[in-house]
Amino acid sequence: MSTTSSTSDVGQATRSSTHSGAAVGLIVFAAVLMIIGGIMQALQGLVALANDTFYVLGKDYVFKYDVTTWGWVHLVLGVIVALAGVALFLGSTWARVVAVLVASVGILVNFAWMPYYPIWSLTLLTLDAFVIWAVTAHGRDILDG
Repeated sequence: MSTTSSTSDVGQATRSSTHSGAAVGLIVFAAVLMIIGGIMQALQGLVALANDTFYVLGKDYVFKYDVTTWGWVHLVLGVIVALAGVALFLGSTWARVVAVLVASVGILVNFAWMPYYPIWSLTLLTLDAFVIWAVTAHGRDILDG
């Protein structure tokens, strides 16, 4: 009788740890993406601060902003995203909430930045969307394992 319950417990533990292992892998991948994306966004901000003529705005676009201001926005947001990625990598529960909030703000900022550097903006927008998906879909699973 105890053999049957331990076998079923082991089977459940194996399924649970396999599921949690995949979830942990996705969360770690999202954390690494946040760290890399944050560093790249901060570098994008530094380029805008160092040379405000590097980014050229196409004509007739609704969003027209000062490139120096956007440089500061990208620099600060990039540092926050990278730090949130480090906290998420370390397994902090509060970092999941921060990761979703920061990635959401990153999507909005990169959408508004699109006329200055469209391919790069779409790349960071996609990475932020993946981070939100990974953290919200699998973030709770790492607590179960």
